[in-house]
Amino acid sequence: MDRWDRAGRVAAYGAALALTPYLLIKVSWVIGSLLGLLPVGTGFGKVEWVVLNSATIAMAGIGIAVALALVRPWGMRIPGAPLAFCAWVGTGFPVPVLPYAVLSSLLGSADGNPDSGRDAGPSMPIWEAALVQIGFVGMGLGLAVALPTYLRRRWPDVFAGRLGDGGGGSPRVPPWMVVVGAAVGLIWLYWAVGGTAGVAHRGERDLNWHVLSGVFGLWAIVASAATWTAVRGRPAGVPRWIPMVLGWLGSGSLFAWSGWKLPFTLYLAVAQPADAGLPENLALAAVLHLAAVVAGATMLAALVRTRLVSSNP
Repeated sequence: MDRWDRAGRVAAYGAALALTPYLLIKVSWVIGSLLGLLPVGTGFGKVEWVVLNSATIAMAGIGIAVALALVRPWGMRIPGAPLAFCAWVGTGFPVPVLPYAVLSSLLGSADGNPDSGRDAGPSMPIWEAALVQIGFVGMGLGLAVALPTYLRRRWPDVFAGRLGDGGGGSPRVPPWMVVVGAAVGLIWLYWAVGGTAGVAHRGERDLNWHVLSGVFGLWAIVASAATWTAVRGRPAGVPRWIPMVLGWLGSGSLFAWSGWKLPFTLYLAVAQPADAGLPENLALAAVLHLAAVVAGATMLAALVRTRLVSSNP
């Protein structure tokens, strides 16, 4: 076991340990709301609140399992495709927003969770918010180290070589995915810098909304550019791991965050609760999230297909 494997081992166990309190907190919210001991979140009925937090419990459980799979011997024996998909979604959630999450913690934000307005409890104490923040940041940092070391062990040639090796990219990859991803990113960036077109409730925009719109917009642009670079195999000579890693993280961010926000957006559009809403127009937001999910999934397929073609010229 070399130093990279040792670092990956510590990171994987650290990620699983960091996310465990978050899992337990969410379980307590569900049980407490069912027993009438805890209030439900703003804008939700009891059923919606239990469903939402049950979904996050399942996601946290999968995240812990993925982290352990990256370091335990059985993780090398389970099928690679589902593990890679779960790891792609798992890194897509925390890793792209790590700078924001860390900065918000250093500045003393009450809740650094990028989706805090939709996920936080109505009266979360400081210690609970801190554990949620630690779980989110710890999982992101842990996966950022543990996943590459796992890929290095299981598929040593995934990120090897340089662009242009083995005949370049695959012409079968549809270029529309890059256009869609870039268009979604530009709209988010437009909102981040203060654009008002497509914004239904301007008064509900705060600093977090602007910053996160910018973060997601930048990653959408990065994902589009990196995937196109990897697919086309140009500029030749660039280490392959650079566009592959950026494409992996960016496409994962598009798929994971928009896949999470799309059901919530649809719920607001249908239920129209009086005490909850989004700054952006709900119909436009739903279209953007759907486009981001499709573009992110297609980018992942393109990266996988491009690597297979390059490995078998």
